[in-house]
Amino acid sequence: MKKQDRQRLIRQLLSSQDIERQEDFVRLLEEQNIHVTQATISRDIKEMQLVKVPAASGGYRYNMPIQKTLDTKKKLKRTLQDAYVSIAAQGKDVIIKVLPGNGPAMSALIDQMNYDFVFGTIGDDQTVLAICTNDEGSQKLQAAINDLLE
Repeated sequence: MKKQDRQRLIRQLLSSQDIERQEDFVRLLEEQNIHVTQATISRDIKEMQLVKVPAASGGYRYNMPIQKTLDTKKKLKRTLQDAYVSIAAQGKDVIIKVLPGNGPAMSALIDQMNYDFVFGTIGDDQTVLAICTNDEGSQKLQAAINDLLE
């Protein structure tokens, strides 16, 4: 399994249950027939900048860094307001046109938002191609972009 796919799955696990230890990640992934070591999970936690927050059960659990998501959303909104030209979708693919020089930054910001409906993005000078997980995902991305433009 690719690192990006594994980290997307880790984000999904975090949103659905309290995970207190690295070994819990290993066990939950094993239950889905994904074999990883504790060392791999440790590297993922560091790279994803996961933090431990108080859990309802009284202990601590892993969580995504909230501030980073807010900052990324603010940056994406500002970049869209400054550089957005148009958006169009066909099937699960979304094309976002931006002013010259803004494509790579826009692509990176969409990736950093970790939308579960976006498989990946590619950005050139003034175009971003977002490949969504399905047709519904492309509609969700268009809605998210339009919300940020308001």
